[in-house]
Amino acid sequence: MRKALVPIDGSAPARRAVRHIVELALLHPSIEAVLLHVQTGVGALEEQPGDNSVLRDGGEALAAADLHCTSVLATGPAAETITRVAREYGCDAIVMGTRGLSAFSSVWLGSVSSGVLHLSDLPVTLIR
Repeated sequence: MRKALVPIDGSAPARRAVRHIVELALLHPSIEAVLLHVQTGVGALEEQPGDNSVLRDGGEALAAADLHCTSVLATGPAAETITRVAREYGCDAIVMGTRGLSAFSSVWLGSVSSGVLHLSDLPVTLIR
């Protein structure tokens, strides 16, 4: 893995995905990360990347581990946006947290991680 997209939303599973990238960097020091925070709600376009604490916190964790990181704020449907940004930034993997929905729940509710698994042709690592 050369470059991994790490979607983050401030949740505990997303923070664990960032820690996973830090651990991978111990084995592969040249790894790069693209942190992505997807805004889907009303007013999302008004938020500025510099004001996004989720991206700032994730970036600080990676910087503390001396990892090269690019932070991206994007808007749109989460799963589609994650797969699009991974392609646009030349990522060769996606590492993301999952909320741990049961198979039954994810069928009825859908989940971002299920959507990414379905849409992406990249390897996807799900962190619980």
